[in-house]
Amino acid sequence: FADLLAERTHSRVLLPTHPGFGGTPRAGGLTGVTELARAYVAMLEQFGLTDVTVIGNSFGGWLAAEIALQESPRVSGAVIIDGVGIEVDGHPMTDISGLSPAEIRAYSFHDPSKAPTPQSAGGTGPSPDLRALIGYAGPAMSDPTLLRRLGGLDLPVHVVWGESDRIVDPGYGKAYAAAIPMATFTL
Repeated sequence: FADLLAERTHSRVLLPTHPGFGGTPRAGGLTGVTELARAYVAMLEQFGLTDVTVIGNSFGGWLAAEIALQESPRVSGAVIIDGVGIEVDGHPMTDISGLSPAEIRAYSFHDPSKAPTPQSAGGTGPSPDLRALIGYAGPAMSDPTLLRRLGGLDLPVHVVWGESDRIVDPGYGKAYAAAIPMATFTL
């Protein structure tokens, strides 16, 4: 996806691995999504990047929103794709804790046969990536303050939602967009 995005938009695309994912270490100070967002803003500053559009899917959508909320002059927009992180009455997130990897793919992808096959971590219990994700997002995968805080965003945000997303339905996505003053929503 990142290569296609770079090719089609003639943009430089950075695709970082979140600390704690993919076998990378996670610093002790990275205890939540806001702290991870601050680390990414610091990275933008370190690299001297400007006019950055942050894009994220699922947990990455939440992270993109949190990065935008840091009010960095380096960030000029955001795209949230099927993001999680908010709490919306009548549109709960699907509890995936008891689902098999195949069931999670079926809930997450319109065509599960095209979904990437996760690498087996071996052993029992959650994978290291899932443990890192829960370490950042908590088991509920939401922040009760996020929906309210999104009203403070003062940059363009495009919220994109999959019509067949069964983890968080389109009504959840519409609520995400409605909370952001300069947001557009595309189903």
